[in-house]
Amino acid sequence: MIRSIVFIGVCLGLYSCSATSPKPSGSPVDSSAKVSSWVTNGTQTKLLQKESATPIQKPSATALPLIEVDESQVFQEMDGFGAALTGSSAYLIQQKMNASQRTALLTELFDPQKGIGISYVRITAGASDFSLSDFTYQDDPSKPFSIEKDKADLLPALKSALTIQPALKIMGSPWSAPAWMKSSGKLGGGKLKPESYGDFAGYLVNYIKGYRAEGINLEAISVQNEPLHEAAYPSMRMEASEQLDFVKNHLGPAFRKESIATKILLYDHNWDRPDYPVTILNDPEAKQYVAGSAFHAYAGKVSAMSEVHAAHPDKGLYFTEISGGSWATNFGDNLKWNLSNIFIGTANNWSKNALLWNLALDPDAGPQNKGCTNCRGVVTVLPDGSFQRNVEYYALAHFSKFVRPGAKRIASGQSPASVEKVAFRNPDGSRVLIVLNTGTETARFAVKDGNRQFSYSLEPGAVSTLIWE
Repeated sequence: MIRSIVFIGVCLGLYSCSATSPKPSGSPVDSSAKVSSWVTNGTQTKLLQKESATPIQKPSATALPLIEVDESQVFQEMDGFGAALTGSSAYLIQQKMNASQRTALLTELFDPQKGIGISYVRITAGASDFSLSDFTYQDDPSKPFSIEKDKADLLPALKSALTIQPALKIMGSPWSAPAWMKSSGKLGGGKLKPESYGDFAGYLVNYIKGYRAEGINLEAISVQNEPLHEAAYPSMRMEASEQLDFVKNHLGPAFRKESIATKILLYDHNWDRPDYPVTILNDPEAKQYVAGSAFHAYAGKVSAMSEVHAAHPDKGLYFTEISGGSWATNFGDNLKWNLSNIFIGTANNWSKNALLWNLALDPDAGPQNKGCTNCRGVVTVLPDGSFQRNVEYYALAHFSKFVRPGAKRIASGQSPASVEKVAFRNPDGSRVLIVLNTGTETARFAVKDGNRQFSYSLEPGAVSTLIWE
């Protein structure tokens, strides 16, 4: 049986458009070889809309630019795509939606057949700037560690998602150690006291064990969210030299002693400081405990991830946060930026995943906890419990639904000058080719994969997902 090929094409602009396929020449591979397509365009007249199928041909001479998918060149394995199930997101899902509304939303978000197949989420270890209040799991050192506060909303939402997507990967990130472990004596800002390094390592061990007791295994944790940023909300500064010491002499040994398999990720901050994780990975003793490095996109360029890969190609790279917001409201422009930088860009720069920030927020960009007042969720939960799909939903969907966990990035050589691209081979053998037309004119090209070929056109403003059965 012919293996299926998934093709995702993107062309973006500010005006109405559609993706069209010129009639191909040559003979078909077989009578059933077809390309099915799903389209989202910049004017929102097509939103993940299924379109008519196109026959696939045997390779033939063409004057069109050729994109050649080559599975003999294999790069990183993908862990998944998704967003952060913050405390605020979980609260809206659990408290502002009734049971049927909640089931409908979670099914649409996490089911790969009925929905968009989110396969990876990030959660906050304690409070963040998107929680209902400040808290940690041990605010008082005289009282025992407890994840009780997560049982109101976060744990029920996670467990519901896991019933829909049992293989869902979950990453935890602390925004701050408990105040009593910090030089500032408060959650907002300050540093971890050197004499508290062992306490904080034990705290993170207890966090993983606490979730395990609830039937939830954490795939990974980052050492500290945004360690070079201090704010009024829970936050904690940690220089590279301090994180090196903490991982090498405290967290890594504690994980080893307790036989914890949860991955340790460094940095978890912006692209502008690739030197931060490299400094830690350059220490062989610290490096042995580390699975990789995580990045955000609020500063710097995505190529920073490749800099870290070049220095330490044996360690993974992860993209873990970016938010949309009211500072950027044009659907077509946002679609283009997210695809170019966050999804195509991070994958081409060795990232194993791509995670957006809040999975769900309300129309007032909340609930907020002293942080961003104009952020946008992947979906907006409305006062009546219904939800609105935002541009981030569609950018995410064109990857999460079709590039499945375990997919491997493969080569996709050449292309028209205006086209950005990335290709994958899924575990079932299907191929995925994502193509972004950054120009103002329609891009016409042919796609060749072994003895299969088809022609395609990308007009400004459209994202097209094509599947070859």
